[in-house]
Amino acid sequence: MIFFCFILAVILIARIGFIQFVQGSELQSMAYMQQTLNRQINPKRGTIYDSSGTAVLAVSASSETVSVNPNNISKENKDKTAKAFSDIFRLDYNTVLQKVSKNTSIEIIAKKVDKADADKLRIWMNQNNIGIGINIDEDTKRYYPYSKMASSVIGFTGSDNQGLQGLELEYDNILKGQQGKILKMADATGTNLGQEGEDYIAAKNGNDIICTIDATVQGIAEKYLTKACTDNKCTGGGDVIIMDSHTGDILAMAEYPNYDLNSPYIINNDELKSVWDSMQASERSNSLSEMWRNRAVSNAYEPGSTFKLLTTSAALQEGITEPDRLGEFYCTGGITVAGVKIKCWRSYNPHGSESLRQALMNSCNPVFVGLGEKMGVHTFYNYLNKFGMLSKTGIDLPGEGQSIFLKENKVGPVELATYAFGQRFKVTPIQMIKLLGTIANKGVPVTPRLVKATVDSSTGIRTYMPVSQDGRVVSEDTAENVLSMMGSVASEGTGKNAAVAGYSIGGKTGTSEDGVNTGKYITSFLGVSDSKNPDIVMAVILYNPTGEAGHQGGMVAAPVAGEIFKEVLPYLNLQKTVPEAETQSAAMPKVTGMTASEAEKILTEAGLEYEIQGNNDGNAVITDQLPAEGIMINTGTRVILKTQ
Repeated sequence: MIFFCFILAVILIARIGFIQFVQGSELQSMAYMQQTLNRQINPKRGTIYDSSGTAVLAVSASSETVSVNPNNISKENKDKTAKAFSDIFRLDYNTVLQKVSKNTSIEIIAKKVDKADADKLRIWMNQNNIGIGINIDEDTKRYYPYSKMASSVIGFTGSDNQGLQGLELEYDNILKGQQGKILKMADATGTNLGQEGEDYIAAKNGNDIICTIDATVQGIAEKYLTKACTDNKCTGGGDVIIMDSHTGDILAMAEYPNYDLNSPYIINNDELKSVWDSMQASERSNSLSEMWRNRAVSNAYEPGSTFKLLTTSAALQEGITEPDRLGEFYCTGGITVAGVKIKCWRSYNPHGSESLRQALMNSCNPVFVGLGEKMGVHTFYNYLNKFGMLSKTGIDLPGEGQSIFLKENKVGPVELATYAFGQRFKVTPIQMIKLLGTIANKGVPVTPRLVKATVDSSTGIRTYMPVSQDGRVVSEDTAENVLSMMGSVASEGTGKNAAVAGYSIGGKTGTSEDGVNTGKYITSFLGVSDSKNPDIVMAVILYNPTGEAGHQGGMVAAPVAGEIFKEVLPYLNLQKTVPEAETQSAAMPKVTGMTASEAEKILTEAGLEYEIQGNNDGNAVITDQLPAEGIMINTGTRVILKTQ
């Protein structure tokens, strides 16, 4: 008996030792998984407001997350539990069954569940007397009340409430908050041990942000941009940026086409929709990335004649020229640089004697080529750097693009010549609005921004972000002279179609080729609300307009700016600065097939000016006209007639 007891004791000690030292860690882990129910609580993501602090652009609504503790669901209940989940939440049964059958402490079944579906699960649990192993926790779901408005600016979130695009990504650390958790202790059967076995750490909600975007101004910009891109058949879409010239606050950043923030994975292109299911995963991913891309911040383009504002500013600041020195320049239709002939856009009918103001009004390329030559490469690049053309603006959005210029030591006479009138390099739209803002702010650059304040979600205290300004680029006198010339461009030059009754709008038109010999064009207009003391600056850029109005900046982009200014300026309570002159519109008559003399008579009676491209003899036959017959344009607009 003693020997038997001794042998039994040895066996028991050996078994205990094996369990303790060999299986101890594994058994301890299994017990912890079975007895500890550790679940995360998602915080409420901060709200994104427009500049008024009242219009909600993004908000988190209540939803629920369903999870399971597989070890605490009995084998006989696993199958019907998986069936219930798949029916209520419309999930794949086999996938759910795998999760329910895993040897883990917790598995997520469904996120962002509506309360109605969660209540269906609660009823099923009660009917089947299953209360252990299934968890229903409070969660949040991101919602965008304005759907498509400012989609490329606001961005969206992922399934875990993390920011993926736009401001949602840029300010994720402020908006996301801190997760909480529920730690519950249960016995071997999964039954809760009561409050003494529970540890609850509340989630900390994210803070709010107040944008510079004004929902009303954004809506106006999007309305007219959509109309312009549709009417002019802009195959590449378009951008509009409106900024406060003193603070850098972006009041509107509109893009066409945009997308639905509440359904960001649904492509917005009808042609792609029809073949979406047959596309490869990489192709779909690239298409979505392109749709989400904020072109105004990320993409570089050739600015064309709008860039003459920089050349003008630099030349005035360097004392090379003056605004109104009559006969200072003479356009012969072109200029030769290092053996290369560079034509004026109106080489068929040269501008002749001009002052700098007239050259800007006429957008005469040879004049600006000459100014570039007088400055030289080093001085020109110095102003490129000062105006921020060689660096990013620092706007608070992810993915800001970079300009494309040759290195200074690689620039020869021909490259400098083309740079001086805005061709053969690329900049981003946000860089161009900063350039315009610098001139409007009397020579002092201001950094564009999209968020002006954060709001503590627990106290409601607002923290305002400081306006960021750099050192002066040009003198106040230089900036005022450039603004004055921009006023002449909008009142008498190529930007007439941006005029707004009662306001001294200033601007500069631009047309550039999208690539070399592509047949595609980019048309643009940079405008200021007042040519003496502007508060608002605007950039309108349309990519590859193919409609009957043509692709000239004065014909296509300037009217868009005029329509937007006409609604935005009164809304912002900006006072009218000039007596209102009665503005009339007229339908472009048909003059093709007529002689130049006959066309002149008809256009004069309609109150329209004209330019003839080609043979300008009175008997020459008009072969084409821009804009096409029936297009509504303001009286005084200069139309283009082509002859053989």
